[in-house]
Parts: sequence; C-alpha cells; structure tokens
Amino acid sequence: MYKTPIEPSLKKTVFWLLALVAAFPQAVNAGITRINITRLESPTFEGRSFGSVGQYEKLVGTIHGEVDPGDRRNAGIINIARAPRNAAGHVEYDVDLYILKPIDPNRGSNHIYYDVNNRGNLLAIQFINQGGGGNDPTTAADAGTGFLMELGYTLVWSGWQADIAPGMDRLLARFPIATNAGAPIVGISREEFIDLTDDPIVATLDYPAATLDPGSATITVRQNERDPRQTPKGLSFTFMDNRTVQITRPPGFDLGAIYEFIYEARDPMVMGLAFAATRDVVSFLRYETEDSMGAPNPLAAAGLPPIALIAGVSQSGRWTRDFIFQGFNEDEQGRQVFEGANPIIAGSRKTFTNFAFAQPGRFSRQHEDHVFPNDQFPFTYTMLTDPLTGRTDSILRRCEATSTCPKIFHVDSDFEIWGARGALITTSPTGQPVLLPDNVRAYLLSSTQHGVGNATFGICQQLSNPLPYSSLPALTADLDDWVTTGQAPPPSRYPTLAEGTLVPIDQTGFPDIPGVSYPGNYNVLRVADYSVQPPFEGAAYPVFVTPVDADGNSVAGIRHPLLEVPIATYTGFNLRAEGHAPGEACSTTGSYIPFERTLADRQATGDPRRSLQERYANHERYVIRVARAAERLVRERLLLQADADRIVAAAAESQVP
Repeated sequence: MYKTPIEPSLKKTVFWLLALVAAFPQAVNAGITRINITRLESPTFEGRSFGSVGQYEKLVGTIHGEVDPGDRRNAGIINIARAPRNAAGHVEYDVDLYILKPIDPNRGSNHIYYDVNNRGNLLAIQFINQGGGGNDPTTAADAGTGFLMELGYTLVWSGWQADIAPGMDRLLARFPIATNAGAPIVGISREEFIDLTDDPIVATLDYPAATLDPGSATITVRQNERDPRQTPKGLSFTFMDNRTVQITRPPGFDLGAIYEFIYEARDPMVMGLAFAATRDVVSFLRYETEDSMGAPNPLAAAGLPPIALIAGVSQSGRWTRDFIFQGFNEDEQGRQVFEGANPIIAGSRKTFTNFAFAQPGRFSRQHEDHVFPNDQFPFTYTMLTDPLTGRTDSILRRCEATSTCPKIFHVDSDFEIWGARGALITTSPTGQPVLLPDNVRAYLLSSTQHGVGNATFGICQQLSNPLPYSSLPALTADLDDWVTTGQAPPPSRYPTLAEGTLVPIDQTGFPDIPGVSYPGNYNVLRVADYSVQPPFEGAAYPVFVTPVDADGNSVAGIRHPLLEVPIATYTGFNLRAEGHAPGEACSTTGSYIPFERTLADRQATGDPRRSLQERYANHERYVIRVARAAERLVRERLLLQADADRIVAAAAESQVP
C-alpha cells in the first residue's frame, strides 16, 4: 500500500502554488480560490477492489473560498455584511476536505455522493455501507459492504460546522467572526445543561461571555420541560472564565433536571457560511477544472461530474433540508448543485445554523433542548399557509423559484414521528392531509429508533431498540436510478391521515404490557417567539403518531422482516427512568421489549403478547417466514438482495424460538 503524508510530485506542486500565492494578489472572483491536498492514499482500504469499479484512493486536505456579500444568493446569510472582507470586498473561509474516489475514474460512475458530516463525523460509511473506521476509514473492513463504492460514487465530505472542537479526525470549518465595524457584537445567548453528573456542575458555553458580571446572566432550573422555571434556594452560578460556568445543584432535583443559563455573549461566527461553503465546494468539483491559482480539480480527470447527490443523517439530515430551504442548491452562477437529496431521520425540523449566535449541535426533543430555533414552519415540501403565523411557505419555495430543486427521498425512523413531529411531513398545520410534490418521496422505517445502537445508557426505562435500517442501501439505489435514468422510485411509504396510519396519541392501540409505561405525550410543537429569552411559546400544532398492531409494533411504513416476523415489541419512544426526570421522553432512544419464551411465562407475567413458542412451531419455520418477508421487500425495491441474504442468514443463526 502506498501511504505517505504527501506525494513528492504533489509536494513540489504545493510549493510552487504557495510561491504564486505570495507573489500575486488574491483572485477577485468569488468561489473556490485554492484547493490544497495534503494527504494521498492510493490505494486505500488495503487495496480492496469493489466490483467492476476497482480500487479506491483517498485525498485529504483543505479548500479555501470566498463569497460576495453583494450577491443575492448570499444575502440571507446572517451577519454576512458584518464579516471582515478582503481587498476584493469578499468574505473568506476555509474548510477541511475528504474524498474517496475510484483510482481509475473511467471505471466509476463519475457521480458525487456528498455526505453532510454530523458534528464533523463521517456517517455514510456507517449507515449505508455498515462499515467503520471512524472519520478516517482505511482498512478493508472499514468499507463495510462496499455498497457505495460498488455503485462507483466519488464520496465527498467537507467541513461546515465551525464551533466543534478539533480532534478524532473530525472535519472542521473556519469562518470569520462578525463585528460592528471592528467592535465586538454582543447579544443574548441561551444554553441548557442536563444529565451532567458532576456536582457542582461545570458547563462550557457556546460563546464567550461579554462580561463576567453575575448580574448580566440568569440561571433557572426545572425538573420537567413543561414545569415553571424556578430559582430555588441553593441554586447559584459562578463564571470560572468567559467560556465556563459552575452551577450549584439545589436540593430536590434529580440528574434529569434542566438548567437554563441566559447570558450576554460576544463574537458570533458567521455560521450561515456553512451553506455557502458546501454549495461552493460541490459546485467547484462539478463545474470547474481548476481553482483560481491553477491547481487542478481532482475530479476532472474523467470529465466533470454530471450528477451530485447530497445525503445527511440526523443533524446533517436536518441540515440538508435547511440547505434546500435557504436556497443554496443554486450556485453563484445560477447552476444547480445537487440533483438528488436524501435527508435521513430529520423529521419536520431544520437546524440552528444561520443565526447570529448559532448552536448547530442543538435540536428539539420532548425534554432536552425543547425550544431552540430549528423547528418552526415550514415543515414539509408542499406550499402551505400556516394559520398560526400567517406565513405561506415550503421547504422548496426558493429552489422552485430558480428551477434548482433536487429529487428528494425523505427517510425517517419511527422516533421522528414521536420526537420530531414527523406527521407534519404529510399533514398541514390545520391537521389536514398533504400531497407531496412530484419530486419528493417519503419513507418511514417502521418501529425504528433514531440511530441504530443509539442507547442512552442508564437513563431509559426500556432496552434500546436494535432494529436496523436495512432498507437504506436499497433506497439509495432507488434515488440514484431516479436521478440518473429517470426510473420511477417506489411509492412513498410514509404514514398519512388518509390511509389511517396517523392517529391521535390516545388511539394507537398500544397493548398493556407489564412494566411498560405508554407515553402520555410526545414532542409537542408550539409557535415560538425567539425575540425574547426564554422564548415565548404560543399555540400548538396538531401532531399525530402511528397506530400499532397487537404486539405494539407500528403498522405504517417499511416493515423490516424482523418486524413482520417479530421476537419483540420495537418502538420509536422510550421514557426516562427514576433519577432522570422519570416519565419524560428518553432523548432519541426507542424501546426493545422482548416477548416471553413460553405460554406459561407470559401467563405468569400477564403479558398479552403471544410468546415465541406460540408464534413459531420451530426454528426452521421462523427462518422461512423471515425469508418470505425479505423477499417481498426485495420485489418492492425496498431491500437489496444482498441485505435480504444477510437478514436471513442471521435468522438462521439465531436461537428463535
């Protein structure tokens, strides 16, 4: 394997590029000004070959760009007018770049698969390929199934979140700090702290405090999210420095209590550049042969990529919706950036990114971070009028105006129905059914939680839901076919009022399982006024959840073979345990509630669900039923044959019943 910090010939190229930069003034055109590849591994993945595409190589470096604040496409970036400018009047930035591409570009598809990183972390290899390697996948095993490579994609990642700490190979972005003509900008910022075990609590602030005067800030505590904010005896705080506060715990509140800190902050980054930087990076890779200094586009050898897809999981899925909503799928030359988009487990939310004191890592749940500005109208892709705010809008409004909308696969887990108001994808703010546009399909991964293996250890009442996202590779292939060949995708499989797969929370039919508390609430959404802190919450939107079968498993969406032939109840909700705000929703974790093994066992516990031995006469019969359920999904193009084979093989190795 060839592996070195930088190839000698490449080192020479970089040397001359740096000399040119020093000798000549910066180019005046906005966009990507310099690409700097600092590490090349060719081949990577220990030389593993992927079908007819062959071996892959890795390119790691940075990419520098600048935006024109006067361009209408950048006008919506908060504080762009207050950012420092270069001699050309442009705002500069730079971001980390990570590329995996076929060594022989002529054997690949020449299409870009852009994976929006999640807090600096690469997720496509994990979620789509079922691989590993963290943020620098290198070994043959790290590539997992190799699915994205066998499709011939060039995989691209770039930094976009400028407030994450370096380390663990995370992808970073470096954006300027806005000022008032050089003077610091000061504004109100709000933080929430929860589930911290140290006593007293030591918490890090997202922005530096403008003053260490304790009279400039407030601290409150509440046990449950909807409880009144309190300032009980024993609650106090101290500034340890301008980025750290120490909070004393008052008696009577457990570890799940919410501490809300509101203070005068300074030095907001121009975080909305995240959208422009991603737009410009991908636009450069698709449309330009070289940067403004003459360094080549590393993807141009086989011709510029004709197609690009964007995908994101969780935070980056919400970010993908936000990217489209804010109009950044049109580059500064009016060209479309992405032809396909796949927001995964995003629900109806967007992100807290393009704000003065942005905190992109926060997102609303029923208990944690419930009221942060990332989840307000619009919610879906269809143009609607919101009677609670009087606004008329949609996620696609801006791209429809410029004819730059991608084809979209919106994919959610069952948690998004409970925790991310997923029902608002197919219902209006007045609780009426909504038809999705022709360029949008929506799919629910039935009875799954938010992220496989995403257990919130120690604070949940039930075991974490292990049901996998096995349909994601098939849906990725379906979106690829739709974008590249025009082949119609499978119809949407998302719950709707019209089909009876959305109901009020008290009409789901969830069974009375011993030791299981059915939630009396979900992540309710109210109109919020963020001009005051804490925000004022007004009227609530109607939100629905999915009905279940006699086992407590959701009847809506794409039902995994292990859900069609179950050994347990799988849900998108879980509740907090004693000592952690009991009864509140347990973050993003779902539940796994196994069936009893025998009739006698379930009669002894009073479990209404049939036992394993009542369901499956023998092991062979169980495996046959799993195989038949998998075959149905393969025929419907909702499961790849290779994934079906893996599911059946795992069932054969199990001890069921």
